[in-house]
Amino acid sequence: MSAFTDRADAALADPILKIAVERTTGTAEAKRAIAVDAFPDFDRARDRAAAIKDHVIAHLGHYLEQFEANAVAAGAKVHWARTADEACRIVIDLCRAAGAKSVARSKSMLGEEIGLPHALAEAGIGRVETDLAEHIIQLADERPSHIIWPAMHKTREQVSALFKARHRTPHEEETIAAMAESARRELRTQMLGADVGISGANFLIADTGAICTVTNEGNAELSLVPPRMHIVTAGIEKIVPSMAHATHMLRMLARSATGAALTQYTTFYTGPARPADRDGPEEMHIVLVDNGRTTMREDGLAEMLRCIRCGACMNHCVVFRQIGGHAYGGTYPGPMGAVLTPVLDGLPKSRDLPNACTLNGKCQEVCPVRIPLPTLLRGWREKSWREGLEPKTMRAGLGLWAWFARRPSLYRAASGMALRGMRVLGRGWIGRLPLAGGWTAHRDMPAPEAHSFMAQYKKGRRR
Repeated sequence: MSAFTDRADAALADPILKIAVERTTGTAEAKRAIAVDAFPDFDRARDRAAAIKDHVIAHLGHYLEQFEANAVAAGAKVHWARTADEACRIVIDLCRAAGAKSVARSKSMLGEEIGLPHALAEAGIGRVETDLAEHIIQLADERPSHIIWPAMHKTREQVSALFKARHRTPHEEETIAAMAESARRELRTQMLGADVGISGANFLIADTGAICTVTNEGNAELSLVPPRMHIVTAGIEKIVPSMAHATHMLRMLARSATGAALTQYTTFYTGPARPADRDGPEEMHIVLVDNGRTTMREDGLAEMLRCIRCGACMNHCVVFRQIGGHAYGGTYPGPMGAVLTPVLDGLPKSRDLPNACTLNGKCQEVCPVRIPLPTLLRGWREKSWREGLEPKTMRAGLGLWAWFARRPSLYRAASGMALRGMRVLGRGWIGRLPLAGGWTAHRDMPAPEAHSFMAQYKKGRRR
């Protein structure tokens, strides 16, 4: 059994996890459907969003240079990082130069991707996660399980117990409002007292040098404006040409992520504070991170660089909704993670992820930038097969099937015998079929029809 199989089995055996995941994804799915129905010509808007991203990816060098020039002109300093380690070193060096003892971090999946929380801890720099869900994750010493709702795998009852155990002044009433107030008391002082604020960026605006953050709690504003220094870590694919393009992408992002017309807090930061400004950081640093993105563009995965991190693909994924995010083992879970993790961690370590998909196409159907996720996942499967990464048992089994498939008469005879045998075993024994444990361990396998699909198809044509 692989590590993924072990994690998936553990997740499937956890009834509380299924409740927690279904609560959030079910709500997100319903709200997105309402928001899309109310959006005039949403499909054409998706076409435009995909075209914007494809244009930027094709001309990435041009827009990155334009962004750098405008960001520097606005007073920011731009740094370039080829790898995750290089990005972390830049951030740590900046924090040390500022004499920072503590940092306030606004939620950033790029930060998780490069391992920034671990790097800060190794450097002895205190860190407070200012997003409520990330605060929960930090207290529990866990990794995010979803890119929008990092703590979606926890029920409110579990969060209540965690706050009572870890907060200095925990809540007394068992209400969501009381728990939120407890987190506010815990976080507010730490936010305002941090030496450095660290964020990601939802979008980088090339023609102004601005960065855009999107949050539901206002934590980014509180954790990035008061500190002396603001550090941004962003993937190079987050570039858009102008504010007009960013506005269109924001309309797609909010509806796809949470079903809202617009996220509560959408903020654009352009450089550090000016002399006449009443607030803002004294320094602003922007770390532009490659970490495999250039390779993706060159290796046939450019369409994945369209991703705006909305989470719609995982909210609608039948596999994710059964096993949650931690089972995937990487920074990014769900269908998008099954494409990205082989890039970040290598295919030999993550070959199970592209196979953990039914290829039903729902993820592509709801993606606001039309990423052909099933096609990209099939591409990883094909590469895994070519490189001999699939288990010998699977290769032998498919070889045997191919031998029969090339002999139609023998194939029909064998499949007919198998159908009759399975119908007999279906009387209480189908769960013990040899080599079928992957199907029957966590679900029922119904007895098959009396005749094969082809037999039924031919019968229907004769009618």
